[in-house]
Amino acid sequence: MASTSTPLTLPVLPLDGEVVLPGMVVPLDLSDSEVRAAVEAAQAAARSTPGKPRVLLVPRIDGTYANTGVLGTVEQVGRLADGDPGALIRGRGRVRIGAGTTGPGAALWVEGTSVDETVPEPLPGQVAELVKEYKALATAWLRKRGAWQVVDRVQAIDDVSALADNSGYSPFLSTDQKVELLETADPVARLKLATQQLRDHLAEQDVAESIAKDVQEGVDKQQREFLLRRQLEAVRKELRELNGEQEGEESDDYRTRVEAADLPEKVREAALKEVDKLERSSDQSPEGSWIRTWLDTVLEMPWNERTEDAYDIRGAKAVLDAEHSGLEDVKERITEYLAVRKRRDDRGLGVVGGRRGGAVLALVGPPGVGKTSLGESVAHAMGRKFVRVALGGVRDEAEIRGHRRTYVGALPGRVVRAIKEAGSMNPVVLLDEIDKVGSDFRGDPAAALLEVLDPAQNHTFRDHYLEVELDLSDVVFLATANVLEAIPEALADRMEIVRLDGYTEDEKVVIARDHLLPRQLERAGLDKDEVTIDEGALRKLAGEYTREAGVRTLERSVARLLRKIAAQHELGERKLPFTVRDEDLRDLIGRPHHVPESAQDPAERRTSVPGVATGLAVTGAGGDVLYVEASLADPETGAAGLTLTGQLGDVMKESAQIALSFLRSRGAELELPVADLKDRGVHIHFPAGAVPKDGPSAGITMTTALASLLSGRLVRTDVAMTGEVSLTGRVLPIGGVKQKLLAAHRAGVTTVIIPKRNEPDLDDVPAEVLDKLDVHAVTDVRQVLELALAPATSEAAPEVPVAA
Repeated sequence: MASTSTPLTLPVLPLDGEVVLPGMVVPLDLSDSEVRAAVEAAQAAARSTPGKPRVLLVPRIDGTYANTGVLGTVEQVGRLADGDPGALIRGRGRVRIGAGTTGPGAALWVEGTSVDETVPEPLPGQVAELVKEYKALATAWLRKRGAWQVVDRVQAIDDVSALADNSGYSPFLSTDQKVELLETADPVARLKLATQQLRDHLAEQDVAESIAKDVQEGVDKQQREFLLRRQLEAVRKELRELNGEQEGEESDDYRTRVEAADLPEKVREAALKEVDKLERSSDQSPEGSWIRTWLDTVLEMPWNERTEDAYDIRGAKAVLDAEHSGLEDVKERITEYLAVRKRRDDRGLGVVGGRRGGAVLALVGPPGVGKTSLGESVAHAMGRKFVRVALGGVRDEAEIRGHRRTYVGALPGRVVRAIKEAGSMNPVVLLDEIDKVGSDFRGDPAAALLEVLDPAQNHTFRDHYLEVELDLSDVVFLATANVLEAIPEALADRMEIVRLDGYTEDEKVVIARDHLLPRQLERAGLDKDEVTIDEGALRKLAGEYTREAGVRTLERSVARLLRKIAAQHELGERKLPFTVRDEDLRDLIGRPHHVPESAQDPAERRTSVPGVATGLAVTGAGGDVLYVEASLADPETGAAGLTLTGQLGDVMKESAQIALSFLRSRGAELELPVADLKDRGVHIHFPAGAVPKDGPSAGITMTTALASLLSGRLVRTDVAMTGEVSLTGRVLPIGGVKQKLLAAHRAGVTTVIIPKRNEPDLDDVPAEVLDKLDVHAVTDVRQVLELALAPATSEAAPEVPVAA
């Protein structure tokens, strides 16, 4: 550590905003009165003592003197480079300033003590490493500045104190940093401080150089891009001259295209405004690319393009009949639409009140009945373009209305893109799976569809991207959905609902013969003369190998059958041509999966024991049969009350309570042992327990199952029923009669019981189905029991099944 010694009395030479460290040689201007006074006082004192005049160099910051100064000797007095009188002073060592005192001349004299800054030899290892690091940093900085001569002088300094004070020449140090170096008496600590300051400066310099390099590269890139664009413009100019075209700017080209395009007046005005903005914007402005993309989209839209409808009504109906079997409701609706359009066109009523005669139809039905393919057939029959828009899983409102133009990657909505893709303003647009539209924080696409599908306002539809009115009133919108209840009520109210309730077995046979089989023969690489499937095999495929409302599974079964035949032929196991008959199906694709209850052994039927009844229900896949099982608990072990299982909804649970209450109150009239219902627990179960079930239409089915349980009489195997029951035993109307009767027909049921007030719904059921079903319309539960329960086999009291 440094120690203090040697008291001194020296004149003060103040340095305003400057710091001189030991070892530095600085010229000072003697025209300054304080500098001149200090030098003259030192010269006067030196006349009486040997040696050079000595002064105390003290930094003065904002009028405040530092606590430590530097002993300086006046080496020479003369003229500076500019001719003014000056003195050359060399810093010798640090002096700790004490109290003021008196002396000759006008200068301020102070007492001080010199600071001993010697470091013992040899240097410790850490100090040696510090010296080495400082010299390396200083050398790196000096080389960057090109001061090669100074590098050798720095490398020659071995004294720790002198090496640290050498940083006083550094121009990047602030006055406060130099004062800190001056007041740090310990040479090692001072060298550490100088090293840190130099290291920080080099780091800042590296960052500054990196930034400057990046900026320079950006400037060079812009200049290069500017030069290349100028060269490109020159090349284009030469090409235009070679092709005989007139020279023009890009904005002029857009203006020409807008003026030449057949645009509606308001659209033309909006487009010309954007062209004006494009002319004012620079090439580097991002707004220019937005405007160009928007203008391209507007110019590509078929604003006044329309296809002529095919008003051959008979021909259109023939096209629909040829491409789809069944689906008479949809075919009639399209035929009506074309007939009305033809009559309006004949009377010049194409446009009334700015609106044209479009249509918005919703095709609702189970999967596989041909909703999606029907859209293309409708377009074919009308002679229009067809576009399909898949809405399943769409959750962003911008998918319908488009994005705002300011967003990066903005696009118009799917409706506008469909019109653009079709190339006409009156296509058939199929909105597929509209019931699968979702909603989240990005908005509700179903709400955005309200304007699109509203015939009263879609002639002025505004897309967020286009921001101009788009007339959708001449578009035929066909929406498809599996479940009507999944469509928001406001959206469903804007569409005309057309139900597709599934195919009869006869229709499935025709579809398989005329449509599915030819398509699958081609996919299997077989010729129609090589493999034929007779009608009996097709009927068995439709009735026993599949049970569905549509024909997708049937088509997969036909494909599987043809693949098996093709593979056997390639293996040499079967020769072609080959005719598939119903007895061949088991060997080719295995045993049937859906054998009707009526065709099973009587002992294996579900209704072979009392307490089991067959109901009818509607699911997302169409109509289906639903079995209800009932049992009574042992009076000694089971608790009284009603137990319901099978994943039932609240409405179905209430129906079970109503059925039980009715039998308790009116069971005596029906000659049933109702006392068992009071003392013993009742358990009602709906098989397929993993499938959720709800609705009131199983009311009479549960009542019949309980009555069968109490009376011991079996429920007829060929009977299925549907209807809501009231506390007084009335049978109330329900929905989905057509789908339920089709399901009963598929399941082999021959007798169906429905509410009397549902008789008008029988008009929608195909005639061939009604011919094979014995439908009974009832008003009271007593009629249901008379029809559904088989006669008692003996006069003995029936044995009631007991639940375990």
